[in-house]
Order: sequence, then structure tokens, then C-alpha cells
Amino acid sequence: MAKIICVANQKGGVGKTTTAINLAAGLAKAGKTTLVIDIDPQCNATSGLGVEPALRHPLVAGKPLAESITQTTQPRLSVLPGSQSLADADALSASNRQRASSMRHQLTNELSNFDYIFLDCPPSLGQLTRAALGAANEVYIPIQCEYFAMEGLSQIIELARQTKAKDNHRLEIGGLILTMYDPALELANEVANEVRGYFEGTVFNTLIPRDVSISEAPSHGVSVLDYSPRARGAWAYSELVMEVIDRE
Repeated sequence: MAKIICVANQKGGVGKTTTAINLAAGLAKAGKTTLVIDIDPQCNATSGLGVEPALRHPLVAGKPLAESITQTTQPRLSVLPGSQSLADADALSASNRQRASSMRHQLTNELSNFDYIFLDCPPSLGQLTRAALGAANEVYIPIQCEYFAMEGLSQIIELARQTKAKDNHRLEIGGLILTMYDPALELANEVANEVRGYFEGTVFNTLIPRDVSISEAPSHGVSVLDYSPRARGAWAYSELVMEVIDRE
């Protein structure tokens, strides 16, 4: 049975898609069969793994999902590509509870051969994110180590709790991931300490650093672990992968 992880934060630019891509790639390198499902109409997770967006989103195209899965250049890492179609975005967003139930059924029954499935969400608390939360086992929340890190964080945590109570009793907050960390900045250390102090054991130990290699990798259609395996960012995501596996 696949573990379905929703990667979400209503704030943009916090490393959400980057985290989904690199965690999935790292788990695949660790021998886990892994799938990234792109439900963000921007399709950054799709292009960031070297795959073309679909004309119709596979989740609403009416075909078996297996027919739309695309294998990346990395073994054991696949993508269910996103679609830039506004009509498909509307279809995915329609009737939150019904969409979440349908998505959960699709993922559980059609994609059970994967070890991990990552749902990359748009930067909002809209219906797409709500449907993904309704279909997932866990939610990972990337947090940027900057001044407004805590802003709005309580909203997505509260949404996850509401979803667990009303629609998806198996949903858990799998962890908070501190991203774009610069140890030379006093503010970054203050933010990291504040988040750890407030959320205690919910925060992953690994700090994802600011690293130009992380930013460059998507333009080459690969993860930072393939683009620059000796980079600080690649080492950090490898450590985060080990934390994820240890929590199995």
C-alpha cells in the first residue's frame, strides 16, 4: 500500500515543489518506487522532472491512471503530469468532499504498487489543496527560514485538522520542513529555533539550505541529487530522505 503524502503550504516560494521533487528522487535512489502527482496548474513539478504537461489532467481524463504515468530518467521515479487546462483545474476543484473521496479511491486502488506518492499542491488553501489533503495519509509543510515564516502556518495546520476530523480520519501532519536556511543569518537561526520551540517534535531535524544548485536543477529536468550530487542541497535532501524512511 502506497504512503500518500501531500506537500502543501498556501505561501508561494517556500520550496514546496522543490521538496516534493527532491524527496521523491531521494526515496527512489533509496530503492523505493515513488510517484509525483502534480495537481498545481503551473505544472512546475512536471517540468522540474523533465516531463511535458498533459493536455488533460489524468485524474479527470477518464482513463486508467497507469496509462498516464511517465517514467523519468531516474529509475523508480515516475510522474503523473499536471495540466495547465483551467477546465481540468475546475474539475479537480469541484465539490471538495466528493473530489477528495474520488481522488483517494483512484490513488488507493490504481496506484497501490508504489511505495510513496507525493501530491504537489498549488500555493493556496483552495479546493485543490483541500482535495489533496482529503486523499493523503500525511501532509508535509515546507517553511521558509525568513521573517514571515510563521504567517499563515496556523491556517494550513487548522485546515489539516479539520480535514482529519470531517473527511479523512487517517490524515496526519507528517512534519514541518525548514527550507532556504542560511546559517550566517541571525534571523534564519531565530526562525528555525522559534518553529522548533513552538511545534517541537513535528519539525524534521534536517535544515534545507539556500543553494544555487537546488534552484538550477529544475531547469535541467532533474533533482538536485542528480544535477549536483555533491552540493550542500543534495546532501541535505539525502539526510531528509533518511528521516522520512526512519519514520516509516
